Parts: sequence; C-alpha cells; structure tokens
Amino acid sequence: MAAVTNPTHSPLTGLARTLVAQGLLSEPDAESIWSKASSSGESFVTELLKGRRFRAIQIAEFAASAFGYPLFDLNAVDPESLPQGVVDAKLAQKRRMVALYKRGNKLFVGTSDPTNLQALDEIKFQTGLTVEPVVVEDDKLGRLVDKVADAADNTMAVLQAEDLNLEFADEEAADSTETTGGIEIDDAPVVRYLQKIMLDAINTGASDIHFEPYEKFYRIRYRRDGVLYEVAQPPLAIKEKIASRIKVISRLDISEKRIPQDGRLKMVLTKNRAIDFRVSTLPTLYGEKIVMRILDPTSAQLGIEALGYETWQKEILLNAVQRPYGMVLVTGPTGSGKTVSLYTCLNILNQPGVNISTAEDPAEIQLPGVNQVNVNDKAGLTFAAALKSFLRQDPDVIMVGEIRDLETADIAIKAAQTGHMVLSTLHTNDAPGTLTRLLNMGVAPFNVASSVICITAQRLARKLCACKKPIDIPREALLRAGFKEQELDGSWQPYHAVGCEICQGSGYKGRTGIYQVMAITEEMQRIILKNGTSMDIAEQARREGVLDLRQAGLLKVKAGITSLEEVEAVTNM
Repeated sequence: MAAVTNPTHSPLTGLARTLVAQGLLSEPDAESIWSKASSSGESFVTELLKGRRFRAIQIAEFAASAFGYPLFDLNAVDPESLPQGVVDAKLAQKRRMVALYKRGNKLFVGTSDPTNLQALDEIKFQTGLTVEPVVVEDDKLGRLVDKVADAADNTMAVLQAEDLNLEFADEEAADSTETTGGIEIDDAPVVRYLQKIMLDAINTGASDIHFEPYEKFYRIRYRRDGVLYEVAQPPLAIKEKIASRIKVISRLDISEKRIPQDGRLKMVLTKNRAIDFRVSTLPTLYGEKIVMRILDPTSAQLGIEALGYETWQKEILLNAVQRPYGMVLVTGPTGSGKTVSLYTCLNILNQPGVNISTAEDPAEIQLPGVNQVNVNDKAGLTFAAALKSFLRQDPDVIMVGEIRDLETADIAIKAAQTGHMVLSTLHTNDAPGTLTRLLNMGVAPFNVASSVICITAQRLARKLCACKKPIDIPREALLRAGFKEQELDGSWQPYHAVGCEICQGSGYKGRTGIYQVMAITEEMQRIILKNGTSMDIAEQARREGVLDLRQAGLLKVKAGITSLEEVEAVTNM
C-alpha cells in the first residue's frame, strides 16, 4: 500500500508553502527543490530559479505581494553607499542578504525570501538591531552580496601584498616596533591601510579625514567640498592600532588616551611634493576619535583668480592689501576658506624686498620667505606676545591668525596705524558686523575708523559638476531668493545638481567663494565715529553698491556655477 504523505509533516515553510498553496508549484517539486537547497547550502529561491520555471522578478513580485513587504530594485543601489561593516560579510554571503539602509536601531536588509526567519534572526543577533526585510530579485542580490564580500576581503588582504612606498618626514619612532597595551604599532597591514586611506583622501580632494569609533562599528569619513561622506568601515578590532599608528607618526603620546592631543605630520609623496596633516585626538565613549586636517601648500598658490572673486571685488581687495599700511580683515565661520584667502594675499605680497611675519594657531600652510610663528598659550606665546615681538623685527606685513581679545586687537590696530599692513580674521557673519564686533571688544571708534581699510566676508559654496542640468524655478521662488524683477529677463538659465561618476553622485565638484568685499569709505568712517550700528554701516554699504553675501551668491547662480539651493544653504537673508 502506497504511503500517504501527511501535509502536516511537510518540510515546506514560508515562501515554498505559499507557492504550493497558490498552485504555482507542485508539492513534490517544491520538496525536491527544498531538499536540494538544504544539501547544497543554497537558498530555496536560488535553487528554484535554476529550473528556469520562474524569473527572479516574478518570484520577487510574488513574495512582496504575498507577504506585504516592499519590493526594491537593486539596480538603483550604489554599493559604496551601503552601510559598511554592519552585517558581517561572510554571514551576508552565507544567508544571501545585504544591508541596504540603517535608520536608528532599524536595519533594512535586502532578501529574496522574506520568510527565511532563521537568517533574519541570525542577522538580528549579530547586529543587535531590529531587522526589516525588503524583497529584491535573487540574481541581482547574488551579484551585490558577492561584490560586498569581495570588497570586505580586499580591505586588508590587498594591502598586505602592496607597498605604497610612502614616507613620513621626521618620524623617528614610526618604523620601530613599539608596543602599547599589547598592540604592535608596526602592524604592516594597518600601516599600509592607513597610508591608503590618507592617499585616497588626497587624491579625491578631501579636506579632512574622520576616524570614528562606536560601540558596534568603526567608520572612516572624508569631508569633500564641505560635506562628510563615509568611505570605509574597517574591522572594529583595529581601531586601537589605527589610533596608535596615527599618534606615533604625529609625535603624540601613545599611552595617553584620557585627554585630547594635537599634533601634525608630513606625508612625503615625491621629491617635490609633501602634504601636511594637522591631527587632533578626542577621547569618546568607545575610543579615541581622530580628525586629520589635510593642509596642501599648493592651495595657497592657486592665485586670486581661482578663488571666485568678482572682477571688481578682486580689484578692491588687491588695492587694499598693496597699500603701505592699514588693516584688512577676512571674516566668516570656521571652514569658510579665510586662511586660503589670507595666504593668497600673502603670496602676492611675498617679494624679496618685503618682510612678512605671521602668528597662527597653528600655521596651516608653509610659505617660503614668510616668517611663521605658532602661538603657544601654555608657554606664554600668545597672539599679543607674538605681535609685540614682530614690531621689534622691522616688519612690513603682519598676519594675525585671529583677533580674539582686546589686547590683540589694540596691538594690531596700533601696528596698522604706524606704517604696517596688518591682515587678520574675525568670526562674524558679514562685513558690517565686523566693525561692531571690534567696538564691542572695547576698541575705540577712532582707532577702528583710522585703521581698518577693507573687510571681506566669505562663504564657500559647492560648484555644480559638468553633469548639471537646466531647471525651471518658479518666478516667485526666484524673487523670494533675492533676485530683482529686472533680472528675470530670460537671459540666463539656472541649473541644478544631477550626479555622475566624476562627482561620485553628489552633483557637485569643487567649491567656489562667495564674497562681500567692503572698502571702508569716508562716509563709513563718519558712521563709526558717531557710534553707528552695523545696520547703519550695512545701509551705507548698500548705497555704495556693495553686494551682500546673498546677492554675491545669486551672481554665481546666474553664471551657472552653483545652484540656488546651495546659495540659500550657505548665505543668510
């Protein structure tokens, strides 16, 4: 008598059982496919598709509809944008799942079988996150999982076999096998990995590298064009080795992990090119966060034409810095390019017959022919102390990294009044507000009016990549942004960001400056002497044709250099 199959003892579950229930697959066929998948280690869907009875998209659409999960096309995914290191690459390959997106404590994973609860539970256990399945096509999933796994394998393995042949200047201890806490500093894969991270940052035009330890992962981000992008999630186990290696080559105390430290290092690329890095460490809950600022000396040699000044703005600034005495101030928030603007001016003034001295905290770009001093508050070498010393050194041009207090402001102003050109920076929002800031510090109105000759406020805006596309912006929106009615005559076309391989999908490549250049006229001096406010000075500047930051930014929009969204983001009305 033939045996009767008891459906309650069928091994089929989830997707397989639902296919049978819907009449899309016979139970014997389903059990056969299930058995083959179990013995080969493949997923049920992968084994099912081998028979070519169904296409991957058909199974994905059926699974999404039957179980109420979202359907997603993996062709829309950039593998580099996926959350790295959240799910172990080997586990993802074994379970044929890929981490797509992480939001809070939720992890969205791509899978061709959302009913594979064992695999989902395993990922949930490994990550400690709530796992939400998203249905994807199995063939595309397989290719993406393999690509992610290969990238994870190559992160360290490739570096073991290659030698970048880079040198670090003045690193007596960097090549030794010093150890701290049982960690070898000269761990070759880590050394090469760090060198590659630094080299890639230089090659991609990054301004900063962030090494950030967290409880369950360790990530590395680059700041490019003012925006942070995640580039890697190396194994959490190497965070101490990376931190120790950076400390050694930066001449920091590798045994001190409880307080912040600052240092610098020089990476020698070729005989004629070296890049300086300014290094800052910060103790956090899960280890030391390290930020490396990339200081490329070539940025000061771009020339003023490359910075983004309008023609008349450039003329006003050059006329000011080439005067025999007076004070020129550059203002803006941190990261707005003030240092590059100052160094560009210094580069113009740096002639054999000119004595230039600078006091900085610290000197970011080294200029041959310029006497640069790093201030050291702990040792008593403050900005004010350095300025006093400069005045005994027969200077022609003095640059003060930042005017922070009344003493520094007083000395700088007296220097400007006694035959010296003084360049400095202040943290204010715009040019008119700078004068009020000096008065609030306690500088006498007469001294401000008689010494300050030009103020430049600036911001950095991302430039549109060549992949930009024209966009129609409603007339009302353009007027709200600050355009005048007569400017909307149809003679120009706004553009918006698109994204391509060159700009790595951001739609922007490089940055340009947006400037408010305000020469101090006699009328402005009278307003200052009468204790006028920044609003009074701004109104006078407007009458004299000085563009504010928003108006200067809108010129870049009209020229197709940047987008309206970018200008609105970096300037205030």
